[in-house]
Amino acid sequence: MRTWQVADVMTRDVATVYAETPYRDVVDVLVRERVSGVPVVDSFHRVLGVVSEADLLHKVEWSGRIEERRVFEGRRRRAAREKAGALVARDLMTAPAVTTHERASLPATARLMDREAVKRLPVLDDLGRLAGIVTRGDLLRVHLRTDAEIREDVVQEVLRRVLAVRDGLVTVQVRGGEVALDGRLDRRSAVELAGRLAGQVAGVVAVHNAVGYDVDDTTLRELDPVHATRSPDRVAASDRRGELRGE
Repeated sequence: MRTWQVADVMTRDVATVYAETPYRDVVDVLVRERVSGVPVVDSFHRVLGVVSEADLLHKVEWSGRIEERRVFEGRRRRAAREKAGALVARDLMTAPAVTTHERASLPATARLMDREAVKRLPVLDDLGRLAGIVTRGDLLRVHLRTDAEIREDVVQEVLRRVLAVRDGLVTVQVRGGEVALDGRLDRRSAVELAGRLAGQVAGVVAVHNAVGYDVDDTTLRELDPVHATRSPDRVAASDRRGELRGE
Protein backbone atom coordinates (compact mmCIF):
# COMPACT_ATOMS: atom_id res chain seq x y z
CA MET A 1 0.00 0.00 0.00
CA ARG A 2 1.47 3.32 -1.07
CA THR A 3 1.50 6.15 1.45
CA TRP A 4 2.26 9.79 0.78
CA GLN A 5 5.90 10.78 0.93
CA VAL A 6 7.75 14.07 1.25
CA ALA A 7 8.14 14.21 -2.54
CA ASP A 8 4.36 14.46 -2.85
CA VAL A 9 4.10 17.72 -0.89
CA MET A 10 7.51 19.45 -1.02
CA THR A 11 8.38 22.57 -2.99
CA ARG A 12 10.84 21.73 -5.76
CA ASP A 13 11.76 25.21 -6.94
CA VAL A 14 13.95 26.23 -4.00
CA ALA A 15 15.82 29.50 -3.54
CA THR A 16 19.41 28.86 -2.43
CA VAL A 17 22.58 30.77 -1.63
CA TYR A 18 26.25 29.81 -1.68
CA ALA A 19 28.73 29.83 1.19
CA GLU A 20 30.29 33.11 0.01
CA THR A 21 26.98 34.90 -0.61
CA PRO A 22 27.15 38.31 1.19
CA TYR A 23 24.83 39.14 4.10
CA ARG A 24 22.83 41.74 2.15
CA ASP A 25 22.28 39.34 -0.75
CA VAL A 26 20.96 36.67 1.63
CA VAL A 27 18.49 39.20 3.04
CA ASP A 28 17.43 40.11 -0.51
CA VAL A 29 16.70 36.45 -1.30
CA LEU A 30 14.53 35.96 1.79
CA VAL A 31 12.57 39.17 1.14
CA ARG A 32 12.16 38.54 -2.60
CA GLU A 33 11.11 34.91 -2.23
CA ARG A 34 9.00 35.61 0.90
CA VAL A 35 10.61 32.76 2.83
CA SER A 36 11.95 32.63 6.38
CA GLY A 37 15.02 30.52 5.61
CA VAL A 38 17.24 29.46 2.74
CA PRO A 39 19.59 26.46 2.24
CA VAL A 40 23.29 27.09 1.70
CA VAL A 41 24.64 24.79 -1.03
CA ASP A 42 27.94 24.00 -2.70
CA SER A 43 28.64 23.69 -6.42
CA PHE A 44 27.25 20.12 -6.42
CA HIS A 45 23.99 21.32 -4.83
CA ARG A 46 24.77 19.57 -1.57
CA VAL A 47 23.37 21.26 1.53
CA LEU A 48 25.97 22.83 3.81
CA GLY A 49 23.59 24.52 6.21
CA VAL A 50 20.58 26.81 6.48
CA VAL A 51 20.38 30.56 7.03
CA SER A 52 17.17 31.65 8.78
CA GLU A 53 15.71 35.01 9.70
CA ALA A 54 16.83 34.34 13.27
CA ASP A 55 20.44 34.01 12.08
CA LEU A 56 20.21 37.33 10.22
CA LEU A 57 18.52 39.20 13.07
CA HIS A 58 21.57 38.85 15.31
CA LYS A 59 23.18 41.70 13.34
CA VAL A 60 20.21 43.91 14.23
CA GLU A 61 20.19 42.73 17.84
CA TRP A 62 23.90 43.43 18.34
CA SER A 63 24.07 46.60 16.28
CA GLY A 64 26.72 48.92 17.70
CA ARG A 65 27.92 46.52 20.41
CA ILE A 66 29.46 43.52 18.61
CA GLU A 67 32.75 44.04 20.45
CA GLU A 68 30.96 43.89 23.80
CA ARG A 69 32.11 40.77 25.63
CA ARG A 70 31.62 39.24 29.03
CA VAL A 71 34.21 37.47 31.12
CA PHE A 72 31.95 34.45 31.40
CA GLU A 73 30.05 34.28 28.14
CA GLY A 74 27.56 31.48 27.47
CA ARG A 75 27.69 29.43 24.29
CA ARG A 76 24.43 30.86 22.90
CA ARG A 77 25.48 34.45 23.55
CA ARG A 78 28.88 33.86 21.96
CA ALA A 79 27.31 32.24 18.88
CA ALA A 80 24.85 35.13 18.53
CA ARG A 81 27.65 37.69 18.78
CA GLU A 82 29.73 35.86 16.19
CA LYS A 83 26.82 35.70 13.75
CA ALA A 84 26.18 39.39 14.34
CA GLY A 85 29.65 40.08 12.94
CA ALA A 86 29.33 37.61 10.03
CA LEU A 87 29.49 38.96 6.48
CA VAL A 88 28.82 35.85 4.36
CA ALA A 89 26.41 32.89 4.46
CA ARG A 90 29.13 30.46 5.59
CA ASP A 91 29.43 32.30 8.91
CA LEU A 92 25.72 33.02 9.23
CA MET A 93 24.29 29.56 8.62
CA THR A 94 23.29 26.92 11.13
CA ALA A 95 25.23 23.77 10.34
CA PRO A 96 24.99 20.90 9.86
CA ALA A 97 21.48 21.27 8.49
CA VAL A 98 18.69 18.97 9.63
CA THR A 99 17.46 17.31 6.44
CA THR A 100 15.03 14.67 5.23
CA HIS A 101 14.78 12.43 2.17
CA GLU A 102 12.26 12.80 -0.63
CA ARG A 103 10.97 9.26 0.07
CA ALA A 104 10.54 9.84 3.80
CA SER A 105 7.01 9.40 5.15
CA LEU A 106 5.03 12.43 6.28
CA PRO A 107 4.61 11.19 9.89
CA ALA A 108 8.36 10.59 10.22
CA THR A 109 9.11 14.03 8.81
CA ALA A 110 6.61 15.69 11.17
CA ARG A 111 8.25 13.93 14.14
CA LEU A 112 11.68 15.10 12.96
CA MET A 113 10.49 18.71 12.72
CA ASP A 114 9.01 18.54 16.20
CA ARG A 115 12.10 16.91 17.73
CA GLU A 116 14.49 19.40 16.14
CA ALA A 117 12.14 22.39 16.63
CA VAL A 118 12.44 23.51 12.99
CA LYS A 119 9.81 24.89 10.62
CA ARG A 120 11.32 23.67 7.37
CA LEU A 121 13.61 20.88 6.16
CA PRO A 122 15.80 20.69 3.05
CA VAL A 123 14.91 17.54 1.10
CA LEU A 124 17.67 15.40 -0.37
CA ASP A 125 17.67 12.97 -3.29
CA ASP A 126 19.48 9.62 -3.46
CA LEU A 127 22.77 11.37 -4.29
CA GLY A 128 22.55 13.69 -1.31
CA ARG A 129 21.73 16.74 -3.44
CA LEU A 130 19.03 19.30 -2.67
CA ALA A 131 15.75 18.17 -4.26
CA GLY A 132 13.34 20.57 -2.57
CA ILE A 133 12.18 21.94 0.73
CA VAL A 134 9.28 20.91 2.95
CA THR A 135 7.56 23.08 5.55
CA ARG A 136 5.03 22.42 8.30
CA GLY A 137 2.36 23.84 6.03
CA ASP A 138 3.33 21.42 3.26
CA LEU A 139 2.79 18.46 5.60
CA LEU A 140 -0.72 19.69 6.37
CA ARG A 141 -1.65 19.61 2.67
CA VAL A 142 -2.30 15.88 3.03
CA HIS A 143 -5.50 16.81 4.87
CA LEU A 144 -6.79 18.77 1.89
CA ARG A 145 -7.68 15.49 0.16
CA THR A 146 -11.37 15.02 -0.50
CA ASP A 147 -13.44 12.38 1.29
CA ALA A 148 -13.98 10.66 -2.07
CA GLU A 149 -10.22 10.35 -2.65
CA ILE A 150 -9.69 8.94 0.83
CA ARG A 151 -12.54 6.44 0.44
CA GLU A 152 -11.13 5.28 -2.91
CA ASP A 153 -7.75 4.52 -1.29
CA VAL A 154 -9.32 2.65 1.63
CA VAL A 155 -11.46 0.51 -0.67
CA GLN A 156 -8.92 -0.12 -3.43
CA GLU A 157 -5.61 -0.23 -1.53
CA VAL A 158 -6.57 -1.54 1.92
CA LEU A 159 -9.58 -3.78 1.39
CA ARG A 160 -9.08 -5.08 -2.13
CA ARG A 161 -5.34 -4.97 -2.76
CA VAL A 162 -3.87 -5.77 0.68
CA LEU A 163 -6.60 -7.75 2.45
CA ALA A 164 -8.35 -9.20 -0.64
CA VAL A 165 -11.77 -8.54 0.89
CA ARG A 166 -14.68 -9.33 -1.41
CA ASP A 167 -16.98 -6.48 -2.38
CA GLY A 168 -19.94 -6.03 -0.06
CA LEU A 169 -18.36 -7.51 3.07
CA VAL A 170 -17.17 -4.18 4.42
CA THR A 171 -18.73 -0.77 3.88
CA VAL A 172 -16.64 2.40 3.95
CA GLN A 173 -17.92 5.88 4.69
CA VAL A 174 -15.73 8.98 4.95
CA ARG A 175 -16.78 12.33 6.32
CA GLY A 176 -14.42 15.16 7.17
CA GLY A 177 -11.48 12.76 6.89
CA GLU A 178 -12.99 10.37 9.44
CA VAL A 179 -13.33 6.81 8.14
CA ALA A 180 -16.17 4.57 9.33
CA LEU A 181 -15.83 0.84 8.64
CA ASP A 182 -18.73 -1.58 9.06
CA GLY A 183 -19.55 -5.14 8.02
CA ARG A 184 -18.14 -8.53 8.90
CA LEU A 185 -14.98 -10.54 8.24
CA ASP A 186 -13.95 -14.05 9.19
CA ARG A 187 -11.02 -13.21 11.50
CA ARG A 188 -10.43 -10.62 14.21
CA SER A 189 -6.84 -10.11 13.06
CA ALA A 190 -8.12 -9.06 9.61
CA VAL A 191 -10.52 -6.58 11.21
CA GLU A 192 -7.77 -5.02 13.31
CA LEU A 193 -5.40 -4.87 10.34
CA ALA A 194 -8.06 -3.16 8.23
CA GLY A 195 -8.41 -0.48 10.88
CA ARG A 196 -4.67 0.08 11.21
CA LEU A 197 -4.09 0.29 7.47
CA ALA A 198 -7.05 2.60 6.97
CA GLY A 199 -5.50 4.92 9.53
CA GLN A 200 -2.33 5.09 7.42
CA VAL A 201 -4.13 6.34 4.32
CA ALA A 202 -3.14 9.92 3.50
CA GLY A 203 -5.61 12.46 4.83
CA VAL A 204 -7.34 10.21 7.37
CA VAL A 205 -8.11 12.02 10.62
CA ALA A 206 -9.62 9.10 12.56
CA VAL A 207 -10.91 5.54 12.00
CA HIS A 208 -14.10 4.17 13.55
CA ASN A 209 -13.92 0.40 13.11
CA ALA A 210 -17.26 -1.36 13.70
CA VAL A 211 -16.49 -4.44 11.59
CA GLY A 212 -17.46 -7.71 13.27
CA TYR A 213 -15.69 -11.08 13.01
CA ASP A 214 -16.51 -14.79 13.20
CA VAL A 215 -13.32 -16.14 14.81
CA ASP A 216 -11.08 -14.49 17.37
CA ASP A 217 -7.79 -15.84 16.03
CA THR A 218 -5.82 -13.56 18.34
CA THR A 219 -7.05 -15.65 21.27
CA LEU A 220 -5.99 -18.84 19.49
CA ARG A 221 -2.44 -17.51 19.14
CA GLU A 222 -2.32 -16.61 22.82
CA LEU A 223 -3.47 -20.13 23.80
CA ASP A 224 -0.68 -21.71 21.76
CA PRO A 225 2.40 -19.61 22.64
CA VAL A 226 4.93 -22.29 21.65
CA HIS A 227 3.74 -22.70 18.06
CA ALA A 228 2.94 -18.99 17.76
CA THR A 229 6.57 -18.05 18.35
CA ARG A 230 8.11 -20.83 16.25
CA SER A 231 8.28 -20.95 12.50
CA PRO A 232 6.31 -23.69 10.66
CA ASP A 233 9.59 -25.28 9.47
CA ARG A 234 10.91 -25.59 13.03
CA VAL A 235 7.61 -27.01 14.26
CA ALA A 236 7.57 -29.58 11.45
CA ALA A 237 11.19 -30.57 12.14
CA SER A 238 10.41 -31.02 15.83
CA ASP A 239 7.41 -33.22 14.99
CA ARG A 240 9.54 -35.40 12.71
CA ARG A 241 12.15 -35.86 15.43
CA GLY A 242 9.37 -36.93 17.80
CA GLU A 243 8.12 -39.52 15.32
CA LEU A 244 11.64 -40.98 14.97
CA ARG A 245 11.88 -41.29 18.74
CA GLY A 246 8.47 -43.00 18.81
CA GLU A 247 6.79 -40.17 20.71
